[in-house]
Amino acid sequence: MNRLNLQAYIAGVKSCDRRTVAKAITLVESTNYQDRALAQELLGSLGVSTRQNSYRIGVSGPPGVGKSTFIESLSLHLLSLKKRVAILAVDPTSKRSGGSILGDKTRMGRLVGNPDIFIRPSPTGDTLGGVTRKTRETILILEAAGFDTILVETVGVGQSETAVAGMVDFFTLLHLPGAGDDLQGIKRGIMEVADVIVINKADGQFLETAKQAERGLKAALSLLSAADSGWESEILLVSSINNSGIAECWDCMWKFYSLMSENGSLLNKRREQNVNWMWTLVTDDLLECFNNHPGVQKNLEDLKIAVSNETVTPVKAATTLMQAFTNDLGN
Repeated sequence: MNRLNLQAYIAGVKSCDRRTVAKAITLVESTNYQDRALAQELLGSLGVSTRQNSYRIGVSGPPGVGKSTFIESLSLHLLSLKKRVAILAVDPTSKRSGGSILGDKTRMGRLVGNPDIFIRPSPTGDTLGGVTRKTRETILILEAAGFDTILVETVGVGQSETAVAGMVDFFTLLHLPGAGDDLQGIKRGIMEVADVIVINKADGQFLETAKQAERGLKAALSLLSAADSGWESEILLVSSINNSGIAECWDCMWKFYSLMSENGSLLNKRREQNVNWMWTLVTDDLLECFNNHPGVQKNLEDLKIAVSNETVTPVKAATTLMQAFTNDLGN
């Protein structure tokens, strides 16, 4: 990308040319070294800001809880409020084939084609936490394109889902009534970062079960300490397929946004997230340098075989690799 093309990207993103926005996201997701350098230049030109001009909302929950249906219903409600919504739908990457299904657009058929909606499916790759390594950069591009509400749908496969809470303003945890283990909702890690717990599919034969889950989750929340921001997590009953409780859910989200904006907690949170993001990038770059170091590469395969055969302990192998990596750092 030469300087002229860079300016075209900047203009295209800021004018919300959908083709250019998609290409810009592809650029930041690229693992190519030259693409990465150009992506950073593009992001720097667009500006990295903690200004409260957008609302970043994470949506997580176990498989089958109805995340896509919930996001579709919530987005339709936001459209009725004249919001411009971008959806980052993250799908798991297969450890065997390296592929991903990326079928979220087909599960949100009522949104496809609307000019005020942008849906971007992305694979997790080897990143834990139900998000991609480039989710933060993608959020910045979408905000520069004028989308005021960013919804991040995580994979939803375990406790590492709390990673998304480190890059959004508001974290929504979806709960499935009658899943067979209501104690899952009492796990402190995920409960402590949830700003709202939405009991989805609270309709028909599951309505009473959902109410029972609500009582159990309220008891669980009472055992947790209040957040420093002063916000007390809420529990809501929602039927995404019937649009029941969706408006109330958004009211809860907006109440949080208004409170956090007024008391300065939202701005402080984004500033802290930026610092944490910096350290994440440093860690990623250090790991890449380590893996590409000639001394590490020279010893790695032999050590992997030795560790596998139990002729060398993992601790000894790790120490050897670190010594190979650090031997010439002082030169």
